[in-house]
Amino acid sequence: MDEEERVQEIIKLLEAEHPDARIALNFSNPFELLVAVMLSAQTTDERVNQVTKTLFKKSKRPEDYVQVDLEELERDIKPTGYYRNKARILKKCCEVLIEKYNSEVPKSLEDLLKLPGVGRKTANMVLSNAYGIVEGIAVDTHVRRVSRRLGLTENTDPEKIEMDLMAKIPREKWARITDLLIFHGRRVCSARKPKCSTCVLNKLCPSAFKIEHK
Repeated sequence: MDEEERVQEIIKLLEAEHPDARIALNFSNPFELLVAVMLSAQTTDERVNQVTKTLFKKSKRPEDYVQVDLEELERDIKPTGYYRNKARILKKCCEVLIEKYNSEVPKSLEDLLKLPGVGRKTANMVLSNAYGIVEGIAVDTHVRRVSRRLGLTENTDPEKIEMDLMAKIPREKWARITDLLIFHGRRVCSARKPKCSTCVLNKLCPSAFKIEHK
């Protein structure tokens, strides 16, 4: 089995194993998704959903975030951690949305990357899940860990990992692979004690059983 065949088999097995794989953040429009992804740094999607359940009723547009007192916004998002920095960046991001994009979330990777606090992961997640536009692969901590263990990349830098994955994975699977790797990372290939014995990829994974009991 060559590398191309191995990658195809990995995707096939992951799709069968996680048919319900989808973004876990709750949102009803592109702006809510942008806010949710920005808040998700260094915390769980579940914690973000708890916060945004109230936050999105209170603040619906970029203007709301710009007008709200900084300390009030910090209190609103405090459970997500790093709340002071997140509140400050969120306000700056919303200012740019208002000034340059008529309060609308851009539909291009280039424009999204011009927003304060938005990197390739956030931009890719917003484009893919809000607009159905796929220009890359979102690399979060789960995607990073699982792709490295599978031997799909040797890099540690998220952007370099993304480029490696884009080179190996068919473009039509770019959006799907993010959800699949995230689900697999949460359910099976955890950071500590991954469940190699029950993993559907253990015959294709060069790391299988090598870190299970560490």
